[in-house]
Amino acid sequence: MLILALDTAQADCSAAVYDCAPGSIVGRCVETIGKGHAERMMAVIDAALTEAGRKPADIDRIAVNIGPGSFTGVRIGVAAARALALAVKAECVGVSSLAAIAFQHRAARPGSAVLATLDARRGEAFAQVFDADGTPLTQPAAHAYDELTDLAQKYAAVPAGTGAIVAGLAEPMPEDRVTIETIALLGASIVPGTPVSPLYLRAPDAKPQLGFAVARA
Repeated sequence: MLILALDTAQADCSAAVYDCAPGSIVGRCVETIGKGHAERMMAVIDAALTEAGRKPADIDRIAVNIGPGSFTGVRIGVAAARALALAVKAECVGVSSLAAIAFQHRAARPGSAVLATLDARRGEAFAQVFDADGTPLTQPAAHAYDELTDLAQKYAAVPAGTGAIVAGLAEPMPEDRVTIETIALLGASIVPGTPVSPLYLRAPDAKPQLGFAVARA
């Protein structure tokens, strides 16, 4: 099975082609751009496919980071994944940022449960606890920084990620940053099910300017 992995949930606009037979990345493109993912997404995908020597029609499955993360970035990635999957008749699966962070930290700390976090600002972190084998022990949710200590202690989990760093519970580690390789690896093990959709854990910061709205007839 050939997997195309996509990630636009944070600063990176990235794509990778993962061949499950040898279990290796055969094409990869990562651009750290912060904003402008929509403008670069297709070029990044094309670069990864070109390096792999493959065409879109060769892809069997598309795995995409569904967040939590940048509201706009996540939406762009999911829309691109679903549209491309429909066009090439490929499966489409979603991988959460929190599952990816937990996977990376479990590799660095075998045998440990992990409290995976992302700084959500406004005094909160997106967080989820995973057992040592990767089984989710809690649902992903937004927590106040001061709730993370109790959550980690309840499940004897190692706090990890940017939310835990801001809360003073962890030091920065390379595993805090989700890699496109992780999205590909986790995407290979997911059973396709319901249509892929963004994982939004709270409303977007941007609000419509109702004062400028045009009244409907």
